[in-house]
Amino acid sequence: MICLGIESTAHTFGVGIVTDKKKVLANVRDSYTTKTGGIIPSKAADHHVEVFDKVVRQALEDAKVGWDDIDFIAFSQGPGLGHTLRFGGIVSRTLALLKKKPLVGVNHCIAHLEIGRMLTKAKDPVLLYASGANTQIIAYDGGKYRIFGETLDGGIGNFLDTFARELGLGFPGGPKVMALAKKGKNYIELPYVIKGMDTSFGGILTNVKQKLKSGKYKKEDLAFSLQETVFAMLVEASERAMAHCEKDELLLGGGVACNTRLQEMCAIMCKERNAKSYVLANEFNVDNAAMIAWLGIEMYKAGIRTLLEKAIIRPYERTDDVLVKWRNN
Repeated sequence: MICLGIESTAHTFGVGIVTDKKKVLANVRDSYTTKTGGIIPSKAADHHVEVFDKVVRQALEDAKVGWDDIDFIAFSQGPGLGHTLRFGGIVSRTLALLKKKPLVGVNHCIAHLEIGRMLTKAKDPVLLYASGANTQIIAYDGGKYRIFGETLDGGIGNFLDTFARELGLGFPGGPKVMALAKKGKNYIELPYVIKGMDTSFGGILTNVKQKLKSGKYKKEDLAFSLQETVFAMLVEASERAMAHCEKDELLLGGGVACNTRLQEMCAIMCKERNAKSYVLANEFNVDNAAMIAWLGIEMYKAGIRTLLEKAIIRPYERTDDVLVKWRNN
């Protein structure tokens, strides 16, 4: 069985082709970037319009398959930006009609977790899902992926991007903040905001902006201190969730999971509690369509299909809105 997956929740338009034997045949992506400012949803959608045909063709070429080999199409229904999700939905429905293929709509957040279970030895992990708009701590319980902790305001990735924007680093800013933080030597005290297993970044961002404008602190030290503070919050919340759920595996997912300092802190925590920490290759942490295709395969094998008239986008769909029928099988 071969699935073609389409990802378009935010700045990335991706096409992945995966088999039910857990083999990734292709994972092609093209992302909208800016030199200044952040992501502009309408411009990101325009980017997707410009590149989608090239990305689809490249994925089929990389996988060395034709449309006759594709059994069905999976696509991101949500959550995400309405502008970009809408275009991904149009492409998916159009291809399903033209090529006469079944369609499966999937949840982007759950796809991050399932690709982690597919590519690592993790069986029943707590997922620290850290990306642009999403910061959630997720675990399977009672037939759903439950959110045991989350951000009370913005996502960790958007938080880092906003800080990068204040420094004039452009978008995406996370990798540039990580590089800058490696040059920092002095820790500057910042607010530490964690409530149970929930986190908040708004007040920290205001505080670090004030410190940046004061001119009293080096940018490198602020970047270092910012990472140390917010990552410690995420690790603390993740450890609390692992204890609460009685699980001994932690999986990192989302674009911010590419940060080597976050990976290191999670590994230290897990080692101290005799647990295991799993991290994917960066191409599977960032938004990608291989994870959409793989979740599509799991859902398809469980008998789940999406009728064309119901293949609508769900920009605000939560992780725990989805009934996880495939794990019961």
